[in-house]
Amino acid sequence: MSLDGAYDEGNIFAKILRGEMPAARVFEDDHVLAFMDVFPQSKGHTLVIPKHSRARNLMDEEPVVLEKLILGVQRVTRAVRAALNPDGIVVTQFNGAPAGQTIFHLHFHIIPRWEGVALGRHAGGGMADMDELKALAHQIAEKIS
Repeated sequence: MSLDGAYDEGNIFAKILRGEMPAARVFEDDHVLAFMDVFPQSKGHTLVIPKHSRARNLMDEEPVVLEKLILGVQRVTRAVRAALNPDGIVVTQFNGAPAGQTIFHLHFHIIPRWEGVALGRHAGGGMADMDELKALAHQIAEKIS
């Protein structure tokens, strides 16, 4: 998909927001929802999305929404660090299919990294076990401040 186009109300993140699809939820407030990536690149790979948005990518979003979103990303990133003690954390966001975007609802990835542990391929590999994701979500949620 290109950088331009209509928002698809049927995308998986929109379905999660409407409660039509399950997710291992980490954090939610009036503005953002954080949940575990079901195709994680590493242990603790978490996604943060705006709750009240039809933006497909960063360039489509209003500044007031971005402000709340990035503060949510920072809050969840701090909790991932506190819960999992990684050696580093990648925070990334893709815009358009050629850049690696696979779900066309604005979102950020929080990916913990450990020395000597290979990073999985984005949107590749097998689906994670939902019980394991829920346990990780709970572990991270306990560190949200």
